[in-house]
Amino acid sequence: MKRKTVRKSKATGGGRGVVLGVSPEESARLRDGDHYEPHRILGAHPVAGGGGGVVVRAYHPEADSAECVLAEGRTCPMTRVEAGGLFAVHLADRDRPLDYRLRFHFADGSTWERGDPYRFLPTWGELDGHLFNEGNHLKLWTCMGSHVRVVDGVAGVSFAVWAPNARRVSVVGEFCQWDGRLLPMRAMGNSGVFELFVPGLCVGQLYKYEIKAKDGALRLKTDPFAQAMEGPPGNASRVTETEFTWGDGDWLVERAERDHTRSPVSIYEVHLGSWARVPDENNRPMNYREIAPKLVAHVKRFGYTHVELLPVMEHPFEDSWGYQVTGYFAPTHRWGSPDDFRFFVDYCHRQGIGVILDWVPAHFPKDDFALRRFDGTALYEHEDPRMGEHPDWGTLIFNFGRKEVRNFLVANALYWLQEFHVDGLRVDAVASMLYLDYSRKEGEWLPNEHGGNENLDAKDFLCSVNHCIGRECPGAMTIAEESTSWGGVTKPVDEGGLGFTFKWNMGWMHDTLEYFSREPVHRRFHQNALTFSMLYEHTERFVNALSHDEVVHGKRSMLGKMPGDGWQKFANLRLLYTYQYTRPGKQLSFMGAELAPYAEWSNHASLDWHLADDPLRQGLALYLEDLGRIYLENAPLWRGDPDMQGFAWIECSDSENSVLAYRRDADGRTIVVVLNMTPVPRAGYRIGVPCGGAYRYLLSGDHPAYGGSGHPLPETLRAEAKPWHGFGQSLVLTLPPLAALVLEPVE
Repeated sequence: MKRKTVRKSKATGGGRGVVLGVSPEESARLRDGDHYEPHRILGAHPVAGGGGGVVVRAYHPEADSAECVLAEGRTCPMTRVEAGGLFAVHLADRDRPLDYRLRFHFADGSTWERGDPYRFLPTWGELDGHLFNEGNHLKLWTCMGSHVRVVDGVAGVSFAVWAPNARRVSVVGEFCQWDGRLLPMRAMGNSGVFELFVPGLCVGQLYKYEIKAKDGALRLKTDPFAQAMEGPPGNASRVTETEFTWGDGDWLVERAERDHTRSPVSIYEVHLGSWARVPDENNRPMNYREIAPKLVAHVKRFGYTHVELLPVMEHPFEDSWGYQVTGYFAPTHRWGSPDDFRFFVDYCHRQGIGVILDWVPAHFPKDDFALRRFDGTALYEHEDPRMGEHPDWGTLIFNFGRKEVRNFLVANALYWLQEFHVDGLRVDAVASMLYLDYSRKEGEWLPNEHGGNENLDAKDFLCSVNHCIGRECPGAMTIAEESTSWGGVTKPVDEGGLGFTFKWNMGWMHDTLEYFSREPVHRRFHQNALTFSMLYEHTERFVNALSHDEVVHGKRSMLGKMPGDGWQKFANLRLLYTYQYTRPGKQLSFMGAELAPYAEWSNHASLDWHLADDPLRQGLALYLEDLGRIYLENAPLWRGDPDMQGFAWIECSDSENSVLAYRRDADGRTIVVVLNMTPVPRAGYRIGVPCGGAYRYLLSGDHPAYGGSGHPLPETLRAEAKPWHGFGQSLVLTLPPLAALVLEPVE
């Protein structure tokens, strides 16, 4: 066997024509932390002069000496070429690409060996920069932020961040003792993006960006694209990658074909941190994996089709309920890892339950570690406080007119839908986005280019995000929390609308709760509060929401809003929920509605599950189970929601008796609903019905099993050939006190 000849590397401290150092200007910029192109100095560079080979330069201001360790293990001492910590070695017989590591020695006898970040080509592509600056990079999270990669056979983590006005950006973490001098990033042309691949880093690493602003101030920032974060007070970004295997393929295929407007949609709104806690473990919230089976079993019991989660995006302030987001791409650490949240969504889907997330593109908090003045300038927000600050919430407003900011938000919406398979986004505070004068007095806002108060940039952004979701995520829905009369919120974008699937019916919510809070004796004077909403019902596609906002801040719980004694309060609740489920539109209820607590909701404690043992609440829960089942099983209650002919009043003018009656029609079937809004039973009450023959009760809100009075009802119902309410036949009913009757013809 022939002996292999090992070629030894020739390391020199210089050599004729070889310049190890750099210009004083370049050296000073590196030493002063002002260099935005460190790869121009550091790393391996070909020697253009007579010396040949490559020069390897490294920088560490605290090191006493340094060595270049070649792949085969040979160590080449490096020469200190200037007092600021720049070291270099000439490898006359080597060429690029060159595989090596750096070893630094310190005065205390310690050493630090690492791969050289400055020997790798960029992981940020030219096309990425072009699309981002145009505002059209729909997979922006795949190249921005931190990503575990293998580059040239070397494992490590790439970092990319947008900071166009920075003098210098460094990635910092435990891996460099949070020293911003050690890992400066390179500016990628005119894109405003800084990039660096750091070999040897792995999943779990905490990091931030140290940004040197134009005025020389240093800003320590979390990564806007971080996909995981630690909690306060550190709030650092965390390197992560998914290892999750999805099992919801059938769900996604079926969802893509579903028309939500003509399907049952019944939403259970949840704050994960306070739905249920673990009392034996210091009352801690359940994590994503623990809560999934319990929550899914619960919502299936009551016939809900979806859960809607208050924001799960990272937020430092507990009492914001998640609405002051500092980590738009990171599921909050409070309840587990990103893959734990993927498990939650996957479990819901495999059990037939959809997942909707609250999403907050309207504003962000002023926490200085996050987006605020990110690179020392108003980057994500408007500079002018008349456009950039929200007077109600003390937060900052996104600059929707800036292409990169719009891209950040559009990509963020797609990220949750594609990477976490969620089924929809409920967009928070849309009204505050659409109006320049929202909550502002005269002189506190700037009109648009036409002199109006519409925020045209925000409108274009909302159209863009809905258009992209419709194209990229088949079957996903978007829901607007919008409280004004802005036209076309749920009209398609190509027809001049904003393109949302649904809009919360805030007018219905306000009028309905105001009506039900009145003593029954006064309701006859306010019946129009219930009938008025039907005048605009088909101007949009609505969700009838009784949300978390209605049971906090002194508004009282749903039970607390109801008038009368204990029995009447529960009877009113049954009546309210029946009206919500059987009128046109989808419905949303906040968690705890089934428990009917007297206390308002608190995000610091679990729901009062012990209340479920109370007989009246057991009756309410049984009623909601049956109401949910009836809703799911009867297409007239949802198939015709978008159609004028899907709903018709039978009786809406009997304010003296506070009685309402209406019909729901679809698929050749009819359901009749009658509501008695007073505690006075009404015998012999006649209503017209669309067809003759026998009728049966689907539901009576006064049944003793539900906690009702059990007022006697006739066992059989048969329409008489007596014209009434414009129909050729009619029914004579007994209306129980404070109760609903849901009827259908017997085939």
